[in-house]
Amino acid sequence: MTVQAILSQKGRQVVTMGPKQTLREVCETLATHKIGAVVLIDAHGGIAGILSERDIVRALAAEGPASLDKTADVYMSSRVVTCLETETTDRVLARMTEGRFRHMPVTRGDRLIGVISIGDVVARRIALAEEEAAHMRAYIATA
Repeated sequence: MTVQAILSQKGRQVVTMGPKQTLREVCETLATHKIGAVVLIDAHGGIAGILSERDIVRALAAEGPASLDKTADVYMSSRVVTCLETETTDRVLARMTEGRFRHMPVTRGDRLIGVISIGDVVARRIALAEEEAAHMRAYIATA
């Protein structure tokens, strides 16, 4: 199974923000859209970084509420690992697990075309396992 299959099912809508927006604004966006990370886009439309709930918790633990008034680029992960829609979900899951992150932007060329989470990958794998089990039960029942 490929990343494209997940994006086809969940959609390609991506919530993005600028790296100069405050952590407070990022928190509001995450809460409003019920998402766990936001991709930060630079002035040229490229990926500047990604900021997750985990990054925000670390900022709050280190600096307290004052961190909410600082800009996202202070806390974002600037080394963003991306994937292609043609990659297999097994490969992407391995990279996420190895890198210990839960959200991965999907790109085509230099363009952001989606974001998948480890939850998306796991849910898809569970659905496929259940489907395979149902086919096996049906096959055994008719044999």
